[in-house]
Amino acid sequence: MLIWERPEPAARSSLSPLSRDRIVRAAVGLADDDGLTAVSLRKVAAALDAGPMRLYRYVDTKEELLDLMLDAVYAEIPLPEPGEGDEGDEGDEGDWEASVRTLAHGLRGAALRHEWFADLLGGRPQFGPAALGHLEAVLAALRRAPGIADDDPNALMHALQAVNGYVFGAVRHEIVELRVERESGQTEHQWQAASGPYLRRLIATGRYPALAHLVTRGGDQDPAAMFTAGLDVILTGLAAPSRPTAGGGPRT
Repeated sequence: MLIWERPEPAARSSLSPLSRDRIVRAAVGLADDDGLTAVSLRKVAAALDAGPMRLYRYVDTKEELLDLMLDAVYAEIPLPEPGEGDEGDEGDEGDWEASVRTLAHGLRGAALRHEWFADLLGGRPQFGPAALGHLEAVLAALRRAPGIADDDPNALMHALQAVNGYVFGAVRHEIVELRVERESGQTEHQWQAASGPYLRRLIATGRYPALAHLVTRGGDQDPAAMFTAGLDVILTGLAAPSRPTAGGGPRT
């Protein structure tokens, strides 16, 4: 039985009372300070001044603990108001896009507060209530996109993959860069300055014209602006109305 279906054990009189909430909060604190490698049932028990065996009444494995931690962070991400921009509303047709933006930026903010969160994104769907609530909100918004054909679950799945693929990848990239800066003591701009002479010599060979175009004409953007610009590319495609293919089926 998944942990989401198992009831919370009854509280026991103790000098150090436990609950899943306390266990998860302690684990999140350890991960925030020192990453996921700092999280184990034994270390969480020590942080709570409890014996490790007591934690097994609440959590069977470390994997379950990670699931609970992930869901706790998802719970921090604000969801669109119920009914906002639903089909049939007379509101702004762009509400679906605003909802996707809110959810994407909310997830990025959560990852910046809890860097280890980025390490757990992706893979199979999470079944925690907060994670499912976030997924439901993303799907509900994408269903209203002009580029999603009515009643086409494949198109909806492709849109979800495109949005999540971008958001998860961009968030991971930003977190990795933050870690590299801390470990190396060198900011991205300092690294670019140090690598500049070598890169200019490569560009001068003429073998990398597309790279030369990017390097010589592109401008620096802060991470938030970069994240927004990349998301714009995805949403622009989804905003284009779907058209039937030559075979008569929907194309998204």
